[in-house]
Amino acid sequence: MAAEAGFIEVIIAVGILLAAAKLMGELFSRIKLPIVLGELLAGMIIGPFALGAFLLHPETGESILKIGPELRTLGEIGAIVILFMAGLEMTPKEFLRGGKASFTVGTLGVVVPFFAGLLVFQAFGYDALQAMMIATALTATSIAISIQVLKEFNKIKSPEARLIIAAAVVDDILAIAVLSVVTSLGSAEAIDSIDLLDVTFTILKVLGFFAAILIAAIFILPKVITPRIWKSTGSVEGIATASFFGAAAIAGTLGLSPIVGAFAVGMALSATKVFEKIENFISRIGLIFAPLFFAIIGAQVDFRTVNLDVLMLSAVVIAIAISTKLLGCGLPSILFLKNKTAGMRVGIGMISRGEVGLIVAGVGLSSGVLTGDVYTTIVLMVAVTTIITPIWLKMDYRKEVAKIE
Repeated sequence: MAAEAGFIEVIIAVGILLAAAKLMGELFSRIKLPIVLGELLAGMIIGPFALGAFLLHPETGESILKIGPELRTLGEIGAIVILFMAGLEMTPKEFLRGGKASFTVGTLGVVVPFFAGLLVFQAFGYDALQAMMIATALTATSIAISIQVLKEFNKIKSPEARLIIAAAVVDDILAIAVLSVVTSLGSAEAIDSIDLLDVTFTILKVLGFFAAILIAAIFILPKVITPRIWKSTGSVEGIATASFFGAAAIAGTLGLSPIVGAFAVGMALSATKVFEKIENFISRIGLIFAPLFFAIIGAQVDFRTVNLDVLMLSAVVIAIAISTKLLGCGLPSILFLKNKTAGMRVGIGMISRGEVGLIVAGVGLSSGVLTGDVYTTIVLMVAVTTIITPIWLKMDYRKEVAKIE
């Protein structure tokens, strides 16, 4: 009975969050604001720490909207679907063509926020391990937000969009590598015994795993997923779905973010004969999973623990989060794209943090490294940067449209 009750809780939560996300998305579309922002705010408003706390079960008196591990899993599936869709927008040749630019921008997008965060929070009196954990949360980029805005403006194939996507994948891989190193330390004392050779090996291992997944996907999948083999209705779409979930699972098992595996499969299929069929199919799935993902992210923001100290610390963290991505990613992008406006759009597009930032916060809290206040601060940083990014990008593109008109 307990299992059945848990299942019903998940169904109720999916129904409420999806309905709220679609309603807010519709409202934001009509007032010409990013739809994804409406979906995020829907989660915050209807979540269990806001209005959802008043949606009570008539028998138990408890809230009927709960964000448990099952619902978070559905959210992660949404992220996997979104990144597979992003992979379909870029062929392997295009990804490799931007190799130098994407690697430089992605690397600086990790290095600059990490060391800025580390120095600032050690200056604030946090011990080395706490400062490293906060700094790690500042590194990862959530491109799912930016992708949705770029699609809204039909800019997904623009040079800046290509660079945002490719650089964010490199950024995400390196952020996972940094998280692997930081979590392996265990205590502040272990920092004194850091072996740079071990750190370098961990980072190279993560990069190697991604390269192996990408190469395997490019050489194997086009031969397997073909109309010559799969003739019955839905077979191509089904095998493609199995492939990107399989690659996500392999990536997760190897210590990478699962979304990296899904992105690699999307790229491998972007230049095949079945591309249009798969793109049409996955875009329909995305209509459900994308808004659900953003609503679940929003619903996890707990405003009850916010106080003056948290707000002051959050202001510092948010300022570092925004400025380091703008500088670390925007400035080198200007040099590579030879266009100031497009380059700064890359910096803006890289600002939003997402699931990796929340994972870092969760790991830090569960291990006892981070206090509840610092955890709330990181969650607020993720929420604010996620809200700022689509608004800023949309305003920037609107200026361009106004100039053309």
